[in-house]
Amino acid sequence: MKKVVVAGAGGFIGGHLTRALVEAGHHVRAVDIKPLTKWYQRIPGVDNLVLDLRDKENCSRALNGYEEVFNLAADMGGMGFIETHKADCMISVLINTHLLLAARDVGIRRYFYASSACVYNGEKQADPNNPGLKESDAYPALPEDGYGWEKLFSERMCRHFREDFGLVTRTARFHNVYGPFGTYAGGREKAPAAICRKLIEGELYGKKDIVIWGDGNQTRSFMFIDDCIKGVMDIMDSDIEEPVNLGSSEMVSINQLVDYVEEIAGFTLNRQYDADAPKGVRGRNSDNTFIVKCLGWEPSIPLKAGLVKTYNWIRGEMLDSREKDPRKAVFNKP
Repeated sequence: MKKVVVAGAGGFIGGHLTRALVEAGHHVRAVDIKPLTKWYQRIPGVDNLVLDLRDKENCSRALNGYEEVFNLAADMGGMGFIETHKADCMISVLINTHLLLAARDVGIRRYFYASSACVYNGEKQADPNNPGLKESDAYPALPEDGYGWEKLFSERMCRHFREDFGLVTRTARFHNVYGPFGTYAGGREKAPAAICRKLIEGELYGKKDIVIWGDGNQTRSFMFIDDCIKGVMDIMDSDIEEPVNLGSSEMVSINQLVDYVEEIAGFTLNRQYDADAPKGVRGRNSDNTFIVKCLGWEPSIPLKAGLVKTYNWIRGEMLDSREKDPRKAVFNKP
């Protein structure tokens, strides 16, 4: 049994990771800035702390007496959020900086940092037929403005704390994680959850149209949460010192993603396209050559299989909220 801190444990990925660590027999301290009532999951037997980890003293309090840290804490969301909250996203650099300092000072053994595919050079993502981004494609640097720059800088911080202070650091670049217990409304949701919600609104409230940002031909890969959690835990325990892709290599267009969800729902909506909406790069996919070489594994849960579980969970949440307040078309819990 290890004593582990999960920073950002009140969020989507953090909640799933906390559960997996507890089920693996570890003693977990879960930390998040949100009030406990707003956490996506609260796991029995966990030491929960509500702290603002942008403050160094809070980081020291959170880490003292523990052995390992998983840093998933960040102010972020889908493309609609990160393109309109660039300063907020960059302020998250304080979290990683102060957690690293606290980790060094209290004797943390291993430190995991959750980075993002948004660190990759934008010029290498201009073609929807993206062959897959290799880890080396982050340089020369031209990441997503705001959020991507913060992630890339924080990756370098982890590297230099390893080199200068001997802190064992591991970094994974997440590619579009989705699944149950995630945000599906309110402005921070990502494409799979947003599209599921819009189809369910069509079923429950008679909406006939779906608005797709851009022309729908932009491409992405989407990783189901179970693959993400396995990858995080395996990378933490590995000897991989450089940032590594953690994502599915199953690339689809946004139009194809809508096709898949419509197939699950059993009906279609009229597609309207918003050319002025935030839409990000034209093509992004994960090249998994490096992670397969290092771990003999890569994320492999098919997108359609993961979407069925995600759709059913969101539908259950929306049905539950409609029963509680029929006037509300959407109520995103928590």
